[in-house]
Amino acid sequence: MSKIAVLGSGGFGISLAVMADAHDHEVTVWSAFSDEIEMLRIEREHKKLLPGVKIRESIDLITDISGICDCDIVIFAIPSSFVRKIAKIAAPHIKKEAIIVNTGKGLEDDTFKRLSEVIFEEIPANPIVSISGPSHAEEVALGYPTTVTAASTDRDAMYYIQDKLSNEAFRIYACDDIVGVELGGALKNIIALCAGICDGMGYGDNTKAALMTRGLTEIARLGVKLGGRPETFSGLSGIGDLIVTCTSMHSRNRRAGMLIGRGMPPAEAVAQVGTVEGYVCAKIVWKLAKEVGVSMPITEKLYEVFVENKSIKQALSELMQRPKCHEMEKSWL
Repeated sequence: MSKIAVLGSGGFGISLAVMADAHDHEVTVWSAFSDEIEMLRIEREHKKLLPGVKIRESIDLITDISGICDCDIVIFAIPSSFVRKIAKIAAPHIKKEAIIVNTGKGLEDDTFKRLSEVIFEEIPANPIVSISGPSHAEEVALGYPTTVTAASTDRDAMYYIQDKLSNEAFRIYACDDIVGVELGGALKNIIALCAGICDGMGYGDNTKAALMTRGLTEIARLGVKLGGRPETFSGLSGIGDLIVTCTSMHSRNRRAGMLIGRGMPPAEAVAQVGTVEGYVCAKIVWKLAKEVGVSMPITEKLYEVFVENKSIKQALSELMQRPKCHEMEKSWL
């Protein structure tokens, strides 16, 4: 048994807490949102995000972050834009032996840093493991068979998390390519938004298959440029996460994209759906791609739709009429 703190009371945080609690770990969930914590204490259920999933009394729900001070594992389950802020707040209360787990899938604006890098800058004394892969909170909480990847530069920490959090319904594979794992998880949100847009516009299977395939190509193209290994993008944190996020109605990125494809302004669609990591990430990644000289045409066109108000049909037309080229690329295959 381990003592586990989950920072964040959203869907994925609660799903991990429920899973860990069911497998005899001692679990504490912290959130800065006192109203939400009070609601969870009373209802013992997150009716908006995880209806029907019961939060047992054995899970401690707190707003005082000092309550995580004796935890062996500290899981960050919060939107990427808040990771640095929460890391600063949490740092004084995390014991030096604790292992930090990042579940966020995004990049920090302005710095272009991966989330494990952001956490490390604020909490440099502790090993960090990033978990990524096809893992919708709704299905993890219900105990549906799920597989993910745990990646770290610290092999002992990586295998510790694999051992402690794996169970009969949640299988963890180990990987020492944390760069590729984190980038795959972040960049697929951009393609998932585009997949939703295609669905919202009424396009069919041909369109989505092409989008996902070429989307994976540009994900890997940037990922390898930044130090990821090519084979990582054919794994759970690459194509696995891409498939589930582009095809499932659990995906907020896809749902927001569908609204945009039906004509809703992007900002309004994001406000209606909630946290949509791909909306933020597309803007960050297009700047990063230009800086490092990597071609990402799908990301570029989504950026132009979001920032320059280009019409979706014009963006699609420009994608389809790009200069002809060979499909195979030595850069990552």
